Amino acid sequence: MKAERVYLTRYRSYDEARRDIFDYIWFYNHQRRHSTLGYLSPIEFEQRYALLKA
Repeated sequence: MKAERVYLTRYRSYDEARRDIFDYIWFYNHQRRHSTLGYLSPIEFEQRYALLKA
């Protein structure tokens, strides 16, 4: 996260940084595809795994 987001951005305030970091975390977990998870987002991967366990 630091290399992809924080180090590349200048924040004007703590609140701006906080909002941006939370937005990035949401994007990372809900939309960004991960090759190690079969090109699913972490949320999609967890949902599929939960269905298999049930």
